[in-house]
Amino acid sequence: MSLYPRKKAILALSDGTVVHGQAIGHDGITGGELCFNTSMTGYQEIFTDPSYYGQLMMMTYPHIGNYGTMPRDDEARKVMVAGVICRAFSHEFSNPMADRSLQEYLEDHEITGISGVDTRMLVRHIREKGVMNAVISSTELDEDKLVQMAKDWDQMEGLELASKVTRSEPQTIHSDGPYKVAAFDYGIKQNIINNLNSRGCTLRIFPAKGDYLDEIKDWNPDGFFFSNGPGDPNATSEYALDVVKYAKETQKPLFGICLGHQLMALADGIPVKKMYVGHRGANQPVKNLLTGKVEITTQNHGFAVDEDALDESKVEITHINLNDQTIEGLRFKSFPGFSVQYHPEASPGPHDSSYLFDQFLDMIKEHKGVEA
Repeated sequence: MSLYPRKKAILALSDGTVVHGQAIGHDGITGGELCFNTSMTGYQEIFTDPSYYGQLMMMTYPHIGNYGTMPRDDEARKVMVAGVICRAFSHEFSNPMADRSLQEYLEDHEITGISGVDTRMLVRHIREKGVMNAVISSTELDEDKLVQMAKDWDQMEGLELASKVTRSEPQTIHSDGPYKVAAFDYGIKQNIINNLNSRGCTLRIFPAKGDYLDEIKDWNPDGFFFSNGPGDPNATSEYALDVVKYAKETQKPLFGICLGHQLMALADGIPVKKMYVGHRGANQPVKNLLTGKVEITTQNHGFAVDEDALDESKVEITHINLNDQTIEGLRFKSFPGFSVQYHPEASPGPHDSSYLFDQFLDMIKEHKGVEA
């Protein structure tokens, strides 16, 4: 007999699909855009990635929770996903570095989830039908009501979410090096901060919203970084483009990741579109068109730069996804900047693309007249 209660839970999709399973985490109802991640490990880093804010995270690897959780694996101050879905959930863990189980972790952060569902079937369903909203419930078990809730849930397209996950005031994170980078927090991951710090960059991190241009000018950074983040980049651009355009005018080096990549494209007049399914996982093949090498990358995005509307007089495509040929990297021609759609900081995932942080630092050194 199980030592853990097996309370019923339901996952209801907006197209009417309903599956039953067992409740995990916090007892309640939650909803959002249903997406999936193909990573074999790193569930804690995924759950705390701000780019996943407001989404239901379905893990395709069947065993989730078996190594527990630990503070050092958090990518943000709290869990960002709206809910968790998995095939087999482990209440017990075997890891001497862990301080609590995933069940305790989800309860502490009030995250509702469901286990015991056929995640392979659901992934195939989403790939065929496209991304859609869903609801998880362990309290309301009326299928018709839950399907209607999923239909009524706010669509990700048009949602501005970066302001929900950003810090409330500017913060300086010092390093031992001589370089200064103004970073903009649309949902910045801790490992991005770590990568820049370890390369000698002191960061002045600014909130997503707010009039900080005078402070930025006074601080006089050597370069600008635009972070990852959740939501529709077109909605975020309503307040974020002013600072991107200012950064371009300085002619100092710019680097953008994920949402930052999309904002840099939008600031150059290049549109961004919603994807049918999106890319999420740690095994996406990306080809570097400048070197001919293929990188295995970590990705998390549901929007992409519109390749059909690309203006080659403004940008050069530097990276493409080998699965669907979507744009993964750009080099800008009117200012010294580049951006990538994927996550070179990984966490979780392979480190094939960490050279991009070195590339950014080399640009800063060149701008300052320092030998690389």
